[in-house]
Amino acid sequence: MPRRTQRTDTNSTTVLSALGSKYSAEILCAAGTPKSAQTLSEDIEIPIATCYRRIEELVDAGLLTCEGRQLSEEGRRTNIYRRTVDELEVDFSDEQPTFSQKRRTEAKNRLQDKLEK
Repeated sequence: MPRRTQRTDTNSTTVLSALGSKYSAEILCAAGTPKSAQTLSEDIEIPIATCYRRIEELVDAGLLTCEGRQLSEEGRRTNIYRRTVDELEVDFSDEQPTFSQKRRTEAKNRLQDKLEK
């Protein structure tokens, strides 16, 4: 069963800031399977520099993770990213926002990887 966790820590600002940036939601949707920044940039049709900035914000917020490295078509080592959550709910009814998130399980990642091949 997917894990649902609550967050009420000081990272609320970091998460909200990352989600509020243009293209962040698109990157998270596209990163359901491991992808390089270059692939994400091409898939979403955004400049690579913008993509790298959004990736950094999403990694800092804990919404995206670097899963490792692979060789690009040009033979360079490149980082591969995948989102860490499938759902995120923000509650603004208190003094501080709280988050409820459905984290991706490793089993779901493996299954999705097999389906993509």
